Amino acid sequence: MSTASPPAPSAAPAPSDRLLERIGRGALAACLLLAVAAWLFSGAQLALGVLGGGLISGLSFWTIRASVGAVMTTDTRRAQGRAAGRRLFGLVGRYALLGFLAYVMIGRLRLHPIGLLLGASSVVLAASAETVRLLVRRGAH
Repeated sequence: MSTASPPAPSAAPAPSDRLLERIGRGALAACLLLAVAAWLFSGAQLALGVLGGGLISGLSFWTIRASVGAVMTTDTRRAQGRAAGRRLFGLVGRYALLGFLAYVMIGRLRLHPIGLLLGASSVVLAASAETVRLLVRRGAH
């Protein structure tokens, strides 16, 4: 009779988690670089717009990631049924908050709309850069 304990689950994150982490870091870097460039070329108003758009984009990225993670970790069909309403309510609430933030930034804070668009594109820029990086790495093999 063996008293050896079962192997511990791997503490290393899944490749998809590492990919999402790289995209998140890349989006933050892209947003900050765009904000600095906007500040240098056009001033504080555009730079603040970029940061505001990056905030909205980052929150949206986090919302999607959290929602997908919640769906993927639900084990049984019965648990999925019970939690579906809560997840849907949470998702709708998060997107309502994002819409409200966009309204406040454009309507009340009068942030530059082009800056908001540039900042919101930071996740897209990071995902595109990660795609190119993966394609180049595959081509090198």
